[in-house]
Amino acid sequence: MSKTILIVEDEAAIADGIAYALRRDGFAPRHVTLGEQALALLHAEQGSEGAPLLVLLDVGLPDISGFDVCRRLRQFSDVPVIFLTARSEEIDRVVGLEIGADDYVAKPFSPRELVARVRVVLRRLGPPELRAAPPPAALATASAAQHAAAPLAASASRAFELRVAEARILFGGRPLDLTRYEYLLLKTLLEHPGHVLSRAQLMDRVWTDAPDTLERTVDAHVKSLRAKLREIAPEADPIQTHRGMGYSLARA
Repeated sequence: MSKTILIVEDEAAIADGIAYALRRDGFAPRHVTLGEQALALLHAEQGSEGAPLLVLLDVGLPDISGFDVCRRLRQFSDVPVIFLTARSEEIDRVVGLEIGADDYVAKPFSPRELVARVRVVLRRLGPPELRAAPPPAALATASAAQHAAAPLAASASRAFELRVAEARILFGGRPLDLTRYEYLLLKTLLEHPGHVLSRAQLMDRVWTDAPDTLERTVDAHVKSLRAKLREIAPEADPIQTHRGMGYSLARA
C-alpha cells in the first residue's frame, strides 16, 4: 500500500519540516512547488500503486491558488486534501472545506501536529487498512465506541433529528459538526426519505447561491457527510448511492 503524501508548498523551509516529520512517522513525502505540477502528477498517477494517499496543499501558491487546485482536483479525484495557509479567517476555512478539502491548518503550525491530522483524515477517509488500524492507545476506546454504536447502526435512518430553527442536525442524539452546504444537503435528503434525488436536483436545492458549482461537488459533500456519520456509528451508511441516478436517504 502506498504511503506517499504529496506536499504542495512553495516555501522550502516549511516543506522540509513537514517532509521530515512525515518520514519519521513512516510516510513517503513528495514535494512540488506549483499547483499545476501537483495537478499533473495527481492526474497521471491516479489509480496507480504509488499514487499519493493525501495532499497537503498550500493556499498561496505562486502560479494558481490552492483553492483553484482543489476545485480542479475534485473533478477527477477524491484524494483527501488538507489546506495549509497563513489565512485563518473563518470565511477562508469555510470556503476551503466546502470546495472539497478534508481539513484546514493555519500557519504557523507544528509539523508533528500536522502529521497527527494526516493520520486522523486517513483513518476517516483513507484506505480500509488505515481506517481499521487506529493507534494502539486508541484501540480500547474505539472498540467500546463501536460496540456501543451497534444498535444505532441497525436503525441509522431513524437516528436523525432535524432542528430547522437551530439549523442543526443530530445523529444518534449527538450534534453533527456540519458546514453550511453539508447541513443543507443532509436536510434536503431528510425531507425526502426514500426519494432518489439526482445531482442536478440537489444542486438546485442546496447550491442556490452558487450556480457555477460543479455537480461533482455533491459527491464530495456526500463523502464528507458519510465520514462524519461513521465517526458516531461506524457501521451506519444511511445515505444510499444510486449509480447514474443520484442519492437517497434510507427510509426508517
